[in-house]
Amino acid sequence: MSAPISNVRPEPDQVLVDIVDYVLGYAVDSALALETARNCLIDTLGCGLEALSYPACTKLMGPLVPGTIVPHGAKVPGTQFQLDPVQAAFNIGAMIRWLDFNDTWLAAEWGHPSDNLGGILATADWLSRNAVATGNKPLTMKDVLVGMIKAHEIQGCIALENSFNRVGLDHVLLVKLASTAVVGQLLGLTRDELINAVSLAFVDGHSLRTYRHAPNTGSRKSWAAGDATSRAVRLALIAKTGEMGYPSVLTAKTWGFYDVLFKGNAFRFQRPYGSYVMENVLFKISFPAEFHSQTAVEAAMTLHGQLKAKGKTVEDIAKITIRTHEAAIRIIDKKGPLNNPADRDHCIQYMIAVPLIYGRLTAGDYEDAIAQDPRIDVLREKMTCVEDAQFTKDYHDPDKRSIANALTVEFNDGTALDEVVVEYPIGHKRRRTDGIPLLVEKFRTNLARRFPVKQQQAILDISLDQARLEAMPVNEYVDLYVI
Repeated sequence: MSAPISNVRPEPDQVLVDIVDYVLGYAVDSALALETARNCLIDTLGCGLEALSYPACTKLMGPLVPGTIVPHGAKVPGTQFQLDPVQAAFNIGAMIRWLDFNDTWLAAEWGHPSDNLGGILATADWLSRNAVATGNKPLTMKDVLVGMIKAHEIQGCIALENSFNRVGLDHVLLVKLASTAVVGQLLGLTRDELINAVSLAFVDGHSLRTYRHAPNTGSRKSWAAGDATSRAVRLALIAKTGEMGYPSVLTAKTWGFYDVLFKGNAFRFQRPYGSYVMENVLFKISFPAEFHSQTAVEAAMTLHGQLKAKGKTVEDIAKITIRTHEAAIRIIDKKGPLNNPADRDHCIQYMIAVPLIYGRLTAGDYEDAIAQDPRIDVLREKMTCVEDAQFTKDYHDPDKRSIANALTVEFNDGTALDEVVVEYPIGHKRRRTDGIPLLVEKFRTNLARRFPVKQQQAILDISLDQARLEAMPVNEYVDLYVI
């Protein structure tokens, strides 16, 4: 007969303690991290503004109960909504992720750390408006930037060595976790309360990756992060009431996260928490495309120009070989019919075919009007993905973190173009000098989608000035985005 399980409440799991002590105790002193966080902020909000052009996104926006008014509530940029912080986090999180155009982190697990901005900005804005209403000091945008750095770090450092996708769980689990920790700190939780909150995030139900993969790929992948970051705000608020936590949520035999959902394996860590992830985050600058395909799209744009120069068209192409890394094959190598925009922006063949034909890849190119072009599916059938072991190795190398793709085009007449290889996309840290001016231009374009010229300039004046932005009260900055 087996011995009974001890009912002595254990000390909190070390993973919980490390996250909380980092959030509460780490002082961000990296100028590079703060500057990158500012660029991440404007890029992320800009992506959200572009998404507001799509009814599929805006139908999910607003309060749960129409007409609800929340005094001193958090405002949703680009709209007239003022909501409770949980629903505001969902709104902001959904809009910034909708078009798959915000930042990316690639490792054993993938994800988009700026998804956490939904909970961070909503909570900071709500707290600031209530502080002003009671004659107290609001939070500043530096508090938001520091929160972003810490959320990026928690999500990214856990992702370095731990693959949730291999056990069928979606990466938004890490958004819920990181947002809970950072939002809890903004709310003023004690150390014990914050440990409770983080444990609640782990014990929570977690999203399956079903909505990201054939044959079920669908639009939930565009609002999953909004759901995760808003759930984080809810859990932090619950913990603030003094609600208990679950100290061995990870390690408890049989019933803990490791045994139930991680095949009995404990998390592994490559490095301590600091500011590494924000400093090395990947920006999507040129194309709203799943990040493992960004270099492939760059290569396709180059090949489009070469086709024109040689007087050839896509109808002359007999075969396209895509030399790529393992993660790209596992996630976006897709044959067969593509049923919706969410399906198409996770198909490397589609994302190569469109620029080869049109010389561009925009969010609108995933819609039905473009997808019905018969040349796209004809080209897709001519493409073959082949893993390059060195590309895969360099993808995981912490000193390189490349996302390489190489395309070779062969023609019906037996001739071929030289292979085009792109190792690092324009949004990579190694290409920051080239990338940041384009990122700022992307932000200008997205502001122009929503605001008159004077308002655009007011936002730009603050957003591009590091010192002024850091000092600005959160509520005043968010007010700049109200239409």
